[in-house]
Amino acid sequence: MVITREYFDGCGTAHALDLVGSRWALLIVRELLLGPKRFTDLRAGLPGSSPTMLAQRLRELEQTGILRRRALPPPAASTVYELTEWGAELEPALLALGRWAARSPLMPERAPLSLDSLVLAMRTMFDPASAGDLEVAFQLRFGQFEVIARVGGGALEIGYGTLDRPDAVVTTSVEALREVIFEGRGLAQAIADGAVLVDGDLEAVTEFTGCFPLPEPAALPVNASRRP
Repeated sequence: MVITREYFDGCGTAHALDLVGSRWALLIVRELLLGPKRFTDLRAGLPGSSPTMLAQRLRELEQTGILRRRALPPPAASTVYELTEWGAELEPALLALGRWAARSPLMPERAPLSLDSLVLAMRTMFDPASAGDLEVAFQLRFGQFEVIARVGGGALEIGYGTLDRPDAVVTTSVEALREVIFEGRGLAQAIADGAVLVDGDLEAVTEFTGCFPLPEPAALPVNASRRP
């Protein structure tokens, strides 16, 4: 495989940019961190990318060993893309980058957010000190998608799946949960408005939504524009 956009620099950071610095490459990795996806699923998660560009980036990431294609057996009989073991090692770097960017004074506050992005944002911003001794397990329902969220021992485990006996079932939308967790909308108000439905331990859910404090934005120089 020939990398077509090399920095010709012996630094590991430069080589990392050779591998995943192209437009859409890291976002493809983001979309695959929670599990394999079909091409159509990736297109849905990255609506700003063209099919041609997405196909090209997938080929490049496959050729560099970051992801692989896998054929599903019948009755699915379709092809999915998934991260290799080495590709999955990008998660801590990706979360750290997201945590750093959360302090940007230029962060686009109302830009669309996919379910995968929300889940990864929760992984990124979870604060063990805010969680304290909280020990809970929730089922989060977003339409047809089911997400498990467990907190215990000052750690968060969150990803797709179902629980038999959760402490609470939270039925909501990506936008509504984003507003409650990251934008200061009160859970009680969201419930009153019908944007969130909680079946189970409401007190624990309320405590859970306070486990994701955002950092203070970095300061811009006095004469700097607030537009990129």
